[in-house]
Amino acid sequence: MDGAGRLARSVRSLGPQADLKAAAIGAAVLLRERLGLRARVPAKRVVDREPPNRLVRLVERHLPNRLGVTLTALMLLGSAGLGIVKGGHVDEFMVALSDTRNALANSAGFRITEVAINGRKQLSQDEVLAIGGVNGRSSLLFLDATTLRDKLKANPWISDATILKLYPGRLQIDIVERTAFALWQQDGRLSVISEDGAVLEPYVSRRFVTLPLVVGKGADVKARDFLALLDRYPQVRAATKAAIFVGERRWNLRLKDGLDIRLPENDVGNALAMLSKLDKDDRLFSRDIVAVDMRLPDRLTVQLSEDAAKAREELFKEKKPKKKAGDA
Repeated sequence: MDGAGRLARSVRSLGPQADLKAAAIGAAVLLRERLGLRARVPAKRVVDREPPNRLVRLVERHLPNRLGVTLTALMLLGSAGLGIVKGGHVDEFMVALSDTRNALANSAGFRITEVAINGRKQLSQDEVLAIGGVNGRSSLLFLDATTLRDKLKANPWISDATILKLYPGRLQIDIVERTAFALWQQDGRLSVISEDGAVLEPYVSRRFVTLPLVVGKGADVKARDFLALLDRYPQVRAATKAAIFVGERRWNLRLKDGLDIRLPENDVGNALAMLSKLDKDDRLFSRDIVAVDMRLPDRLTVQLSEDAAKAREELFKEKKPKKKAGDA
């Protein structure tokens, strides 16, 4: 058999079949296009490399579709807040936020239109409002009475305060002021103090010049009791320029003419009574002396001035008897 001949006959015999098959396929395609049908393209199968977590499937199934937008907004707000904190703008932001809400409340009719402040003597109305942080932008609706009261009580002049909000726009503030009681000097600083020893303000105003002066550590809290005792002896009190607390234990008096009175640690009342009697009977405070020491219970020691000491020494020299001739 000739292999080449057989191969040629096989190809010639398959030619008409191939043409017939191609024609059938083309006819089918034209028919589908004419009928508006498209050949179905089998979808490719997507194979997950790893099955989703059960929690992920639960979240995807039950959470709303807009959750992503909400979370994005929250993330942006958090980033803005972090920037405000790191930039040191928290106070400015809070002030702006407070002003905004107060402006809204004021536009709604809650603007503070009338303020009544009762009980003030040393402080002016503007000072009281400034201490409490009340200004023209404040609204009665968002005014925190407790915070306002705490701010007022933090001022040394104000011992107590009561806040009353009368809607829609009236604010009433009742305060109890401390009274300026004495001047207190320590470490070269002079302050105005109340009876309980609270420092009210530095001494800068001449209106306090008539207050009694106490000096030394601890004198601020001990002054009330001692000055009340000193008031029982007006003759001594009138001559006193300053009361000096020594070693946080006892008092000295500095009189207006410079005389120092050293009082004992105990039984101070009797010492003051003795001083009053000595001045009344013997004009003790007018004598040429610089100090009176009363610290010992059984004696009173007087220190003369330098001139008085010299005069006394000369007097004793003159009174000393002269030796006669022939005396050994």
